Amino acid sequence: MLERLNEALDHIESHLDQPIEVTELARIAVTSEYHFRRMFSALAGLSLSEYIRRRRLTVAGAEVLAGERTLLEIAVRYGYGSGEAFARAFRGQHGVGPGEARRGGAALNSQPRMSFRLIVEGSSTMRYRVVEREQFHVVGKRARVPLVHVGMNPAIADFIRGIDKETMRRITALSDQEPEGIVGVSDDLDPSRAEGTELDYYHGVVSRSAGPEDLDTLTVPAGTWAVFESSGPFPQALQYLWRDVFTQWFPSNPYRSRPGPEILRTQVSRDGAEADAELWIPVERTAL
Repeated sequence: MLERLNEALDHIESHLDQPIEVTELARIAVTSEYHFRRMFSALAGLSLSEYIRRRRLTVAGAEVLAGERTLLEIAVRYGYGSGEAFARAFRGQHGVGPGEARRGGAALNSQPRMSFRLIVEGSSTMRYRVVEREQFHVVGKRARVPLVHVGMNPAIADFIRGIDKETMRRITALSDQEPEGIVGVSDDLDPSRAEGTELDYYHGVVSRSAGPEDLDTLTVPAGTWAVFESSGPFPQALQYLWRDVFTQWFPSNPYRSRPGPEILRTQVSRDGAEADAELWIPVERTAL
């Protein structure tokens, strides 16, 4: 899998001055476009589109300093429709405009070319199971919140605090499916998975039937799920669990992620320092 991902990175590098289609990158990596985006962001720590943008501006920066092409020629070469758009993007990465950089030989910021490699540790075991589920519903309260990669998500914390006790009692009583009890469900995430992009967050339960009209209901089609268990410091261990699923489990198993909500059931210790978690990821089997 990593070899194929590196071949896709080679394709990016040789097409920085041309349109780059994610469908072609996924074909090279022999996976779906959805899973390729997920794998890339998990391994690289930034979205695919952001990496391509940074690499283009890095190479464009070298050409600006070289002075062999006009600034407009460089802008067009790397996909910008106008000199103004190129100047804004250039300043966003390098801290100076392209004209200023050329005149003064300013220091620029470089996004190094990436490659992925496997580090074999073998010091921990991931506990998981794969289950088939019929259609079910997530019933509870929904909010549109920004994605936070590290640390507590303030928008989610504020949203949960705003749900009154009686509503929570009614929601909890509707739980009749695994995972039991209150769960957090992330759905409709931006394909880039970039920090700050928005998602639908449900605080609710898994149920066989849709909920009453005053509650929000997400209908989840039948499919295959990989279920992972984790224990550790809260919330870091939960966020590391997501990372480890995509950087360790997927490259080592004949599955790939598929579109669908991600479900997290968490039991936090009384002092709020530790948590046990169960993470449900929608998957599909791939050829060996």
